[in-house]
Amino acid sequence: MKDEQPGFDLARLLAERGAERYELHTRHLNHQLPRMLHTLGFDKVYERAEGAHFWDAEGNDYLDMLAGFGVMGLGRHHPVVRRALHDVLDASLADLTRFDCQPLPGLLAEKLLAHSPHLDRVYFGNSGTEAVETALKFARYATGKPRILYCDHAFHGLTTGSLSVNGEKGFRDGFAPLLPDTAIALGDLDALRRELGRGDVAGLVVEPIQGKGVHASPPGFLREAQDLLHRHKAVLIADEVQTGLGRTGDFYAYQHEEGVEPDLLCVAKALSGGYVPVGATLGKDWIFKRVYSSMDRVLVHSASFGSNAQAMAAGLAVLAVMEQEETVANARRTGDLLRERLAALVGRYELLHEVRGRGLMIGIEFGRPSSLGLRSRWAMLQAARKGLFAQMVVVPLLQKHRILTQVSGDHLEVIKLIPPLVIGEPEVDRFVTAFTAVMDDAHSGGGLMWDFGRTLVKQAVANR
Repeated sequence: MKDEQPGFDLARLLAERGAERYELHTRHLNHQLPRMLHTLGFDKVYERAEGAHFWDAEGNDYLDMLAGFGVMGLGRHHPVVRRALHDVLDASLADLTRFDCQPLPGLLAEKLLAHSPHLDRVYFGNSGTEAVETALKFARYATGKPRILYCDHAFHGLTTGSLSVNGEKGFRDGFAPLLPDTAIALGDLDALRRELGRGDVAGLVVEPIQGKGVHASPPGFLREAQDLLHRHKAVLIADEVQTGLGRTGDFYAYQHEEGVEPDLLCVAKALSGGYVPVGATLGKDWIFKRVYSSMDRVLVHSASFGSNAQAMAAGLAVLAVMEQEETVANARRTGDLLRERLAALVGRYELLHEVRGRGLMIGIEFGRPSSLGLRSRWAMLQAARKGLFAQMVVVPLLQKHRILTQVSGDHLEVIKLIPPLVIGEPEVDRFVTAFTAVMDDAHSGGGLMWDFGRTLVKQAVANR
């Protein structure tokens, strides 16, 4: 009897076609992504990953200070999460029948709510933007009002509802008309009071620390905003898609401010364990009971893949690991160390303007230097396109030092560090040593770094 040949062999497929990765993307997916990666020299071929590290085919080690835009809170391939997914697949559960109540969603909701005082119920979707969409719908229905307020420079997602509360013009251009929502400046209580006075505001959605630029809400703003909103029968929506689950050194970033109790809370990213997309919208009982007010409305808001067993198992494993390994405390301790060591460099480098953030969410901002030679080079970059200097720092961090980072947003001279929450002092040492070397090069006034800067200027001018 002949051995049966498998109908699908993933290992063979990757071995045969893996080298075509950039060509396949160019031909079938977003063709600008490989173009951008080739231009920056980011077109690496990573073969495997574990924790906070990647390795290429030659065995070179890369430090990940990006964590998949925050998805990899526990790093890549944490053994506990990996085991949980094997277990849930092996269990052959009767998943997504749509007409039963499986245990895993209830167990994950119970576990999440134990970390979320003053919140009572959970809706599970598939992503951060879906968690925000849910919060927008729930806020509007529960209050009977149409308008949502958001903050300048906010990022809440790219689906149409979430895009309506996105404070970055570049993402919104060409996608109008959007929902009837209004931007205010982060921390502007007078603007909030003025808009609430119009009587049509359902709520304010806010990131306690904005991902774009890493700007924390001013002390006292969330508490005072909450009081104003409740006085006008509107709700506070905390978007913790990136900041939640320990990123800032508390389980949620809003918990850094005493007395803040969001009515709706959005989480995602790290809850996935880096494996299965999941989003969650947590809310107060009265909001859920208004939305799901009768059996006729039982499916008024739902998702085909929401609460699937694999996502729920990953979420449960993530929360178990966070408790067992004290991930939140590590993020606070390691984040304080990294931020303090970087802040100590501000007086040493005139191009380094500020280091800010909380926990392992850190912004490094660059600014206009004082010396004449550097000032002229800085002016050249700024005239072509704001944000080029930050890109000049990101590139050698990867090319020379094998550290992956990101510019914090378009037209921003800010690098954002959001590494896996499991990093420790060795990774801090490695990053600070590499960053210091890049800053030394930048302040030398010549060399390959400024040659690359001139290349970026030419490309920016050509793209106008």
